[in-house]
Amino acid sequence: MRSPSSLPGLLRASHPAPTVAVTTLTALLAVGAGHGLGTGALVTAAVGTGQLTIGWSNDLIDAARDRQVGRLDKPLALGDVSPALVRAALVAAAVLCVGLSLACGLASAAVHLLLGVASGWAYNLGLKSTAWSAVPYAVAFGALPAVVTLALPEPRLPPVWMVAAGALLGVGAHLLNALPDLADDAQTGVHGLPHRLGARTLRWLAPLVLVVASAVTVLGPGATAWWAWWPFALCLVLAGVAMGGRGRLPFLAAIGIAAVDVISLALRA
Repeated sequence: MRSPSSLPGLLRASHPAPTVAVTTLTALLAVGAGHGLGTGALVTAAVGTGQLTIGWSNDLIDAARDRQVGRLDKPLALGDVSPALVRAALVAAAVLCVGLSLACGLASAAVHLLLGVASGWAYNLGLKSTAWSAVPYAVAFGALPAVVTLALPEPRLPPVWMVAAGALLGVGAHLLNALPDLADDAQTGVHGLPHRLGARTLRWLAPLVLVVASAVTVLGPGATAWWAWWPFALCLVLAGVAMGGRGRLPFLAAIGIAAVDVISLALRA
């Protein structure tokens, strides 16, 4: 085992890709919802610190399983960062998350902490190994637009179609995220919804769910802009690639659909 380093391993243990993705989506939603720089930065920071707690707790909880299957992308399992440092960072992020969330207002804080962050932790603590593993993703992503709009100077609830699109995007992200790790997860007793469905089903189901999210965004009330149909058309093309491609091409195409969905959702906020 290598001697632990500090910052690089700590950052890698935070699950940087999903953390950056969700934080960026929040920033885009904040701009689309009409936040100014101050309140937009505040709600984005609140969500970002919440994502850090979810990422670090996931690696702490799964460290033994990650060592068992020799995961080379897990710094805790490799000994590149100490558990004590990750725990300390997690506590600091949690304190910041609560404080920043409350600064966004009680309604926004309640939705973020009780539906967003709590869903991520529930997934880490056991739901990931059940047939209900997609539920935390659906709840957290569906709640994200409300976290943003309830943090406005004049709080409001987001439209139902936006909540539905967010929930579908979350389910699609869960199916997509699990696809590369099915074999490793199976070795360590993780049997969530993606594992029960199997890789063959996931290769067409994940793009399909993401395309439905695109359709909800395009067809939601008030969607009159002509340009909204171009992203949807692109998602249909990418879905065809995802369902008919080979190797890593389906995975990359599905990621492309998710990216288009995120941008479309933010533009409609």
